[in-house]
Amino acid sequence: MSLSPVLYGNVCQGLTAALHDHGVLVVTFTAPERMNALDQSMKRDLIELVTRVQMDDAVRVLVFTGEGRAFCAGDHMGGYHEGEPASVAKIGGGHSTPIGTAQALRVYSQALNLAVRNLDKLTIAAINGPAIQTGLSLALCCDFRIGSTAARLGSATLRFALLPDEGGHALLVQHLGLAQALDFVLRKRIVDAETALRLGLLNEVVTPDALLPAAMALAAELAEGPQVAMRMLKRSLYNAAESTFSQALDDIAVRTAVTDHHPDARDGGASFREKRAPKFNAWLEGE
Repeated sequence: MSLSPVLYGNVCQGLTAALHDHGVLVVTFTAPERMNALDQSMKRDLIELVTRVQMDDAVRVLVFTGEGRAFCAGDHMGGYHEGEPASVAKIGGGHSTPIGTAQALRVYSQALNLAVRNLDKLTIAAINGPAIQTGLSLALCCDFRIGSTAARLGSATLRFALLPDEGGHALLVQHLGLAQALDFVLRKRIVDAETALRLGLLNEVVTPDALLPAAMALAAELAEGPQVAMRMLKRSLYNAAESTFSQALDDIAVRTAVTDHHPDARDGGASFREKRAPKFNAWLEGE
C-alpha cells in the first residue's frame, strides 16, 4: 500500500478516511477512549462518506477498522451531539419521544447500515477488537469480515432490555439462520473470534499485527478484479438472498446483458485465448 495515503474528505471528530493505492479507502474509527462508540455526528458523516464513495470512481474498495482496542462497541450512550462543530446546527429530535426514536433510527442508525449494504463497491470490516451492537451490524453489512484474535462479536442489547433496532436482527438471521440467531440474541451472546469464525460471522481470523495487512491484501486483490462484473454480481447475490429463484434469474439476466458486452469481458475472453493475464478496468484507468 501507499506510504503516503491521501486524506479523503472532511469528516467529524472520531473518524479518519484515507485513500491508498489500488483505490482502497480505509475508514478508521478514532475514538478509542470510548471504544469507538458511534455518536450522531459520526453516523451522519459516515452516511455522507459512503454516498460519496458510491459515486467516486477513484474508490474501488472500502475498509472499516478501529483505533485502539475496539472496532466499535456500539452507540455512544448519551453522546449523540458530542463532536458537532460549532458551525453546524444540532439536529433536534432523537429518543425523547416514541416517534423521535423511530425517526432517529430511520435517519441515522438504519440509514447507515442501508448505505453500507447498498454500496456497489466491495467492503471489508477489519475487526480489531469488540464489535458490539451497532459495530456488529456495521460489520455484518460488509461483504468480508477479517477478525483479529482480539475480536469479540455480539449484540447483547437485551442486557439493557433494548432491541437490536438498527437492523442487526435481520442481518443475524441472514448470516446464522433463524435458530442460531435466536440463540445468539436471546442469550445475549458475545463470542470470541474463533467462535465467530465457526458460526460464519468472520471469513478469517489473524493475529492483531496481521489484521490490517491481511485486510489491505484482500482489498488490493478485490480492487484488481473486473469492477463492473464484481459489483453486478455482488448486487445479484444480495438480491438473491431476498428473492425467489425466478426473481434471482431475472435479476442476473439483466445484469449479464451489461457485463457480457463490457470491455472487461471482451479482454477476459481474449486473454484466455492468448494465454495472458487479463487487462481489466481500462475504463477506470483512462485507457
